[in-house]
Amino acid sequence: MDAAHTLLDGWESFYVIVGSSAAALTGLQFVVIALVAESRAARSSREIDAFATPTIVHFCAVLLVSAILSAPWHALSSVALAIGSCAIAGFIYAVIVTLRARRTTNYTPVLEDWIWHSVLPLAGYGALTIAAVLLTRRPEAAFFVMGTAALLLLFVGIHNAWDTVTYLVVEQLSPKEPGERG
Repeated sequence: MDAAHTLLDGWESFYVIVGSSAAALTGLQFVVIALVAESRAARSSREIDAFATPTIVHFCAVLLVSAILSAPWHALSSVALAIGSCAIAGFIYAVIVTLRARRTTNYTPVLEDWIWHSVLPLAGYGALTIAAVLLTRRPEAAFFVMGTAALLLLFVGIHNAWDTVTYLVVEQLSPKEPGERG
């Protein structure tokens, strides 16, 4: 058995759990979007592009990283190329999302939004990029960085999906007082 198989085998259960969680949560995000569609919330494609779609992308990135790291690779350089490509694409996407959030009109992001929708995803994809670069030289450390980044993106997705649902329930779907506009 080669070095790539030996190193990846120790992470198999981790990525089965993380990848399965990301896949299941992707499905639940469709329920969140259905709630948005049924609400009285003022919304536009700008808000969806800035706050809802990235959640799906982060869940799918975790699923993809899990699938890549569960594949029977023969060389760590191939793993590094696959992870690095995904990480760079994710980083570029996170920059685009940050720019989209700045242009929203029906919702003004607060500090917490910037942290969870911009800073943490950029950190997660940045960490994956660094791990891909380190993978052939320091594989043990790189695998821990990739695992941490995958969990970070999973938790970002969970937080952002929850934040959307609670915003809808508290701000948009709750009964309005007489005379309130909604």
